[in-house]
Amino acid sequence: MKIAIIGYGIQGQSSYNYWNKDNEITICDKNDLENIPSDAKVKIGDDYLKNLDEYDLIIRSPSVYPEDIIQANNESIIGKITTNTNEFFKVCPTKNIIGVTGTKGKGTTSTLITKMLEKDGKIVHLGGNIGIPPLELLRNNIKNNDWVVLELANFQLIDLKYSPHIGVCLMIAEEHLDWHKSIDDYLKAKKQLFAHQKVKDIAIYYADNPLSKEIAELSLGQKIPYFKSPGAHQIGGDIYIEDIKICDIHDIKLLGNHNRENICAAITAVWEITKNQQAIVEAIREFTGLANRLELVRTINRVSFYNDSFASAPDAAIASIRTITTNKIMIIGGFDRNLNLDNLVNAIKENSQTIKKVLLIGQSRIRVAAFLDNIYYNNYKILESKNMEEIVKEANAIAQPGDSIVLSPGFPSFDMFKNFEQRGEEFKQAVINL
Repeated sequence: MKIAIIGYGIQGQSSYNYWNKDNEITICDKNDLENIPSDAKVKIGDDYLKNLDEYDLIIRSPSVYPEDIIQANNESIIGKITTNTNEFFKVCPTKNIIGVTGTKGKGTTSTLITKMLEKDGKIVHLGGNIGIPPLELLRNNIKNNDWVVLELANFQLIDLKYSPHIGVCLMIAEEHLDWHKSIDDYLKAKKQLFAHQKVKDIAIYYADNPLSKEIAELSLGQKIPYFKSPGAHQIGGDIYIEDIKICDIHDIKLLGNHNRENICAAITAVWEITKNQQAIVEAIREFTGLANRLELVRTINRVSFYNDSFASAPDAAIASIRTITTNKIMIIGGFDRNLNLDNLVNAIKENSQTIKKVLLIGQSRIRVAAFLDNIYYNNYKILESKNMEEIVKEANAIAQPGDSIVLSPGFPSFDMFKNFEQRGEEFKQAVINL
């Protein structure tokens, strides 16, 4: 069979490893590539999406917008297109699959679900957008009683032909409109998580977010809100589900109200499987968070440095502004997707008593400054430097004992860094070098 793999990032490489069995593989990518397998054919350059009719199967990588493939060929080619994620759902030995989506919090919630199930004695395989491509999980010899937890981004969901047994939709906000044609297109992609659910499946959604509820409504299964009964919810200083106290909020190591929401989402999903309160609270007590998510790097001279590089959308930066309640210097900016910034700048102004200075970096710095000017907020400084060590030194020069320096960009990293991981690592190294 002649197969074209479109895009050769991590999932493209995983797809090659899976399909490279008695098939003729062609790797198609817009950019020059390194480490191409010697037995693969290559199609590189601006025309990499053209003339794909000659192939029997086309494997789309998440970075490639499906409509671009169709426009470069014809409408009928859609029947040949599949993905790493679709193939995984098709062949996975277990149907015990939990899929988690949302604008932010997917990785944290997916990891919490995994740890809660593992505490109950379940064998769990975690992957998807969180780092391990779905098809790579098959190397773990998944059994039919195992559980699989998949973090699923809009890039993977947009043409998903299957739905998990349990779907979880977290908070939804405007995002990725440089890739999607509109907010409706973004929401349509998210809805695929639930579009193929059956009556016996479960759809969990964030009660306080109308878009999350709208997305889950597409499910034919049982719909359960979280952060509200009957799902997990907070009463005073405690987390409950079904009138059963799960934990005290002091058991939670994760910072911020948004992480309490993520914890409630995870509890609601796991409660449908185990109802093991002890296992759930043990997982909550032990989990201190993922790298690049409000990660405390170190404290120097009573100044705390937080790495929130994963915050690549305005709402994520807003969450960190509200979570870090000490006096703080905020480092904001990056690749500009031209999203509306009203909520971000209003959050900055509303928290002006604790924000000592906003340092604006990256491609978006001038536009953010203009939005701040429009609301008569001038406690910011535009930095021209693209060197994270210089940026950190600038922030540290302003800080006093008891303050926090928070890298929470609110924008993607692509203008200055390869990805958010590199941005976070350079921030952490700059802090270590102080």
